[in-house]
Amino acid sequence: MSVVEIIGGIILLLANALIVLLCMVQDQKQDQNMTSAITGGSYDSAFSKNEGNTKEAIMKRWTKWLAIIFFVVTLVVTIVPVYINNTPQG
Repeated sequence: MSVVEIIGGIILLLANALIVLLCMVQDQKQDQNMTSAITGGSYDSAFSKNEGNTKEAIMKRWTKWLAIIFFVVTLVVTIVPVYINNTPQG
């Protein structure tokens, strides 16, 4: 194993663990359906205007970036060793 594969593997494990933890901590989004229309439950409130600054929005943002990092590192760990091993020595 090369150094790129070892470092990439460590990053993949950390990103994977953080993604799982963030997904487990996030609240599930409730759909607006007929029950909420009848009972008066609505997501249109003054508090929904600042939705980008809430804890859930921050966790969504972190989850998105960790997933991007996960896929990019996966591609790097898969592709880079192929080019390193195919270069002529000397």
